[in-house]
Amino acid sequence: MGKEKNILYFLVLLKLNAFSEHIQFKFLNIINYKNGELIFEGEYVNGKRWNGKGEEYNYDGKLIFEGEYLNGKRNGKGKEYNYKIGELIFEREYLNGKRWNGKGKEYNNGELIFEGEYLNGERWNGQGKEYNYGKLIFEGKYINGKKNGQGKEYNYGELIFEGEYLNGKKNGKGKEYNNGELIFEGEYLNGERWNGKGKGYNYKNGELIIEGEYLNRKRKHDDDI
Repeated sequence: MGKEKNILYFLVLLKLNAFSEHIQFKFLNIINYKNGELIFEGEYVNGKRWNGKGEEYNYDGKLIFEGEYLNGKRNGKGKEYNYKIGELIFEREYLNGKRWNGKGKEYNNGELIFEGEYLNGERWNGQGKEYNYGKLIFEGKYINGKKNGQGKEYNYGELIFEGEYLNGKKNGKGKEYNNGELIFEGEYLNGERWNGKGKGYNYKNGELIIEGEYLNRKRKHDDDI
Protein backbone atom coordinates (compact mmCIF):
# COMPACT_ATOMS: atom_id res chain seq x y z
CA MET A 1 0.00 0.00 0.00
CA GLY A 2 1.24 3.49 -0.83
CA LYS A 3 1.64 6.14 1.78
CA GLU A 4 -1.43 8.21 2.50
CA LYS A 5 -1.01 11.90 1.93
CA ASN A 6 -1.49 14.26 4.82
CA ILE A 7 -4.59 16.17 3.73
CA LEU A 8 -5.62 19.23 5.75
CA TYR A 9 -9.09 20.71 5.68
CA PHE A 10 -9.77 24.27 6.82
CA LEU A 11 -12.92 26.13 7.75
CA VAL A 12 -12.09 29.79 7.32
CA LEU A 13 -13.91 32.84 8.60
CA LEU A 14 -12.52 35.99 7.01
CA LYS A 15 -13.28 39.40 8.41
CA LEU A 16 -11.95 42.62 6.90
CA ASN A 17 -11.64 46.02 8.46
CA ALA A 18 -9.92 49.26 7.54
CA PHE A 19 -6.60 48.22 9.06
CA SER A 20 -5.96 44.48 8.86
CA GLU A 21 -7.32 41.03 8.16
CA HIS A 22 -8.68 38.91 11.00
CA ILE A 23 -8.74 35.20 10.19
CA GLN A 24 -10.13 32.40 12.32
CA PHE A 25 -9.55 28.74 11.46
CA LYS A 26 -10.91 25.40 12.51
CA PHE A 27 -8.02 23.08 11.66
CA LEU A 28 -8.87 19.43 10.87
CA ASN A 29 -6.78 16.46 9.78
CA ILE A 30 -9.17 13.71 8.65
CA ILE A 31 -6.60 11.32 7.11
CA ASN A 32 -4.09 10.72 9.91
CA TYR A 33 -6.62 10.80 12.75
CA LYS A 34 -9.95 9.13 13.11
CA ASN A 35 -13.23 10.94 12.64
CA GLY A 36 -11.58 14.22 11.64
CA GLU A 37 -10.89 15.26 15.24
CA LEU A 38 -10.32 18.96 15.92
CA ILE A 39 -6.72 19.70 17.02
CA PHE A 40 -6.68 23.50 17.12
CA GLU A 41 -9.26 26.24 17.00
CA GLY A 42 -8.37 29.90 17.21
CA GLU A 43 -6.77 32.88 15.59
CA TYR A 44 -3.92 32.84 13.05
CA VAL A 45 -1.66 35.48 11.54
CA ASN A 46 0.68 34.58 8.68
CA GLY A 47 -0.21 30.93 9.08
CA LYS A 48 0.73 30.73 12.76
CA ARG A 49 -1.20 30.48 16.01
CA TRP A 50 -0.29 34.08 16.47
CA ASN A 51 -2.37 36.51 18.44
CA GLY A 52 -5.49 36.13 20.48
CA LYS A 53 -7.33 33.23 22.01
CA GLY A 54 -7.17 29.61 20.94
CA GLU A 55 -7.78 26.00 21.95
CA GLU A 56 -5.63 22.90 21.47
CA TYR A 57 -6.89 19.32 21.38
CA ASN A 58 -5.19 15.93 21.38
CA TYR A 59 -5.81 13.34 18.69
CA ASP A 60 -8.73 11.91 20.65
CA GLY A 61 -10.47 15.25 20.54
CA LYS A 62 -9.84 16.08 24.23
CA LEU A 63 -9.09 19.68 25.13
CA ILE A 64 -5.47 20.06 26.35
CA PHE A 65 -5.06 23.85 26.40
CA GLU A 66 -7.11 27.00 26.09
CA GLY A 67 -5.83 30.52 26.37
CA GLU A 68 -3.90 33.30 24.71
CA TYR A 69 -1.12 33.14 22.10
CA LEU A 70 1.54 35.50 20.79
CA ASN A 71 4.08 34.78 18.04
CA GLY A 72 2.80 31.24 17.74
CA LYS A 73 3.35 30.44 21.45
CA ARG A 74 1.27 30.44 24.58
CA ASN A 75 1.38 33.93 26.10
CA GLY A 76 -0.93 35.43 28.68
CA LYS A 77 -3.61 33.61 30.62
CA GLY A 78 -4.24 29.95 29.88
CA LYS A 79 -5.47 26.60 31.16
CA GLU A 80 -3.88 23.17 30.69
CA TYR A 81 -5.72 19.87 30.84
CA ASN A 82 -4.58 16.28 31.33
CA TYR A 83 -4.21 14.90 27.82
CA LYS A 84 -5.58 11.48 28.79
CA ILE A 85 -8.69 12.33 30.73
CA GLY A 86 -9.20 16.02 30.02
CA GLU A 87 -9.07 17.21 33.65
CA LEU A 88 -7.83 20.71 34.45
CA ILE A 89 -4.24 20.63 35.82
CA PHE A 90 -2.93 24.22 35.49
CA GLU A 91 -4.50 27.63 35.32
CA ARG A 92 -2.06 30.52 35.12
CA GLU A 93 -0.01 32.92 33.00
CA TYR A 94 2.44 32.00 30.23
CA LEU A 95 5.37 33.69 28.52
CA ASN A 96 7.00 32.35 25.35
CA GLY A 97 5.21 29.05 25.74
CA LYS A 98 6.27 28.50 29.37
CA ARG A 99 4.39 28.59 32.64
CA TRP A 100 6.10 31.74 33.69
CA ASN A 101 5.24 34.60 35.99
CA GLY A 102 2.30 35.79 37.99
CA LYS A 103 -0.53 34.14 39.82
CA GLY A 104 -1.66 30.63 39.02
CA LYS A 105 -3.40 27.47 40.17
CA GLU A 106 -2.54 23.76 40.05
CA TYR A 107 -4.98 20.86 40.15
CA ASN A 108 -4.76 17.11 40.70
CA ASN A 109 -7.67 14.80 39.91
CA GLY A 110 -9.80 17.87 39.53
CA GLU A 111 -8.92 19.17 43.02
CA LEU A 112 -7.09 22.44 43.64
CA ILE A 113 -3.65 21.71 45.17
CA PHE A 114 -1.88 25.09 44.92
CA GLU A 115 -2.64 28.69 44.18
CA GLY A 116 -0.18 31.55 44.32
CA GLU A 117 2.65 33.25 42.49
CA TYR A 118 5.11 31.65 40.05
CA LEU A 119 8.43 32.54 38.44
CA ASN A 120 10.05 30.45 35.70
CA GLY A 121 7.39 27.82 36.19
CA GLU A 122 8.11 27.39 39.92
CA ARG A 123 6.25 28.28 43.09
CA TRP A 124 8.82 30.99 43.43
CA ASN A 125 8.26 34.28 45.21
CA GLY A 126 5.28 35.68 47.00
CA GLN A 127 2.24 34.36 48.78
CA GLY A 128 0.73 30.97 48.06
CA LYS A 129 -1.66 28.31 49.34
CA GLU A 130 -1.48 24.51 49.22
CA TYR A 131 -4.46 22.17 49.35
CA ASN A 132 -5.06 18.47 49.86
CA TYR A 133 -8.38 17.02 48.65
CA GLY A 134 -9.75 20.52 48.54
CA LYS A 135 -8.71 21.37 52.12
CA LEU A 136 -6.22 24.13 52.88
CA ILE A 137 -2.98 22.67 54.35
CA PHE A 138 -0.59 25.65 54.08
CA GLU A 139 -0.64 29.34 53.38
CA GLY A 140 2.35 31.61 53.45
CA LYS A 141 5.34 32.94 51.58
CA TYR A 142 7.56 31.05 49.12
CA ILE A 143 11.08 31.77 47.86
CA ASN A 144 12.86 29.56 45.32
CA GLY A 145 9.90 27.21 45.34
CA LYS A 146 10.08 26.59 49.11
CA LYS A 147 8.31 27.91 52.17
CA ASN A 148 10.16 30.95 53.49
CA GLY A 149 8.98 33.60 55.89
CA GLN A 150 5.67 33.61 57.74
CA GLY A 151 3.27 30.74 57.17
CA LYS A 152 0.47 28.62 58.60
CA GLU A 153 -0.19 24.86 58.47
CA TYR A 154 -3.60 23.23 58.68
CA ASN A 155 -4.99 19.75 59.19
CA TYR A 156 -8.38 19.31 57.48
CA GLY A 157 -8.87 23.05 57.72
CA GLU A 158 -7.81 23.34 61.37
CA LEU A 159 -4.78 25.45 62.27
CA ILE A 160 -1.93 23.34 63.67
CA PHE A 161 1.08 25.64 63.28
CA GLU A 162 1.87 29.27 62.61
CA GLY A 163 5.30 30.78 62.50
CA GLU A 164 8.48 31.25 60.50
CA TYR A 165 9.99 29.02 57.78
CA LEU A 166 13.35 28.79 56.11
CA ASN A 167 14.01 26.63 53.02
CA GLY A 168 10.79 24.72 53.54
CA LYS A 169 11.22 23.98 57.27
CA LYS A 170 10.10 25.61 60.49
CA ASN A 171 12.79 28.02 61.64
CA GLY A 172 12.44 30.84 64.13
CA LYS A 173 9.46 31.60 66.30
CA GLY A 174 6.31 29.52 66.06
CA LYS A 175 3.21 28.14 67.73
CA GLU A 176 1.61 24.67 67.63
CA TYR A 177 -2.06 23.87 68.16
CA ASN A 178 -4.13 20.78 68.86
CA ASN A 179 -7.91 20.87 68.42
CA GLY A 180 -7.71 24.64 68.36
CA GLU A 181 -5.76 24.88 71.63
CA LEU A 182 -2.23 26.23 71.92
CA ILE A 183 0.14 23.44 73.01
CA PHE A 184 3.58 24.96 72.32
CA GLU A 185 5.15 28.30 71.55
CA GLY A 186 8.82 28.91 71.15
CA GLU A 187 11.75 28.68 68.75
CA TYR A 188 12.37 26.14 65.99
CA LEU A 189 15.38 25.05 63.97
CA ASN A 190 15.19 22.73 60.93
CA GLY A 191 11.60 21.87 61.74
CA GLU A 192 12.19 20.95 65.38
CA ARG A 193 11.59 22.62 68.74
CA TRP A 194 15.31 23.10 68.85
CA ASN A 195 17.05 26.03 70.47
CA GLY A 196 15.87 28.88 72.62
CA LYS A 197 12.95 29.50 74.89
CA GLY A 198 9.68 27.62 74.74
CA LYS A 199 6.43 26.98 76.56
CA GLY A 200 4.24 23.90 76.69
CA TYR A 201 0.50 23.96 77.41
CA ASN A 202 -2.15 21.43 78.36
CA TYR A 203 -4.26 21.03 75.19
CA LYS A 204 -7.39 20.31 77.24
CA ASN A 205 -7.53 23.42 79.38
CA GLY A 206 -4.77 25.66 77.98
CA GLU A 207 -2.81 25.75 81.26
CA LEU A 208 0.92 26.36 81.11
CA ILE A 209 2.65 23.13 82.13
CA ILE A 210 6.31 23.81 81.40
CA GLU A 211 8.62 26.54 80.14
CA GLY A 212 12.33 26.95 79.70
CA GLU A 213 15.13 26.65 77.18
CA TYR A 214 15.37 23.73 74.75
CA LEU A 215 18.10 21.94 72.83
CA ASN A 216 17.66 18.96 70.50
CA ARG A 217 13.94 18.91 71.25
CA LYS A 218 14.67 18.57 74.98
CA ARG A 219 14.35 21.04 77.77
CA LYS A 220 17.79 21.81 79.07
CA HIS A 221 18.48 19.85 82.26
CA ASP A 222 14.97 18.41 82.15
CA ASP A 223 12.75 15.92 80.29
CA ASP A 224 10.98 16.35 76.97
CA ILE A 225 7.93 18.52 77.16
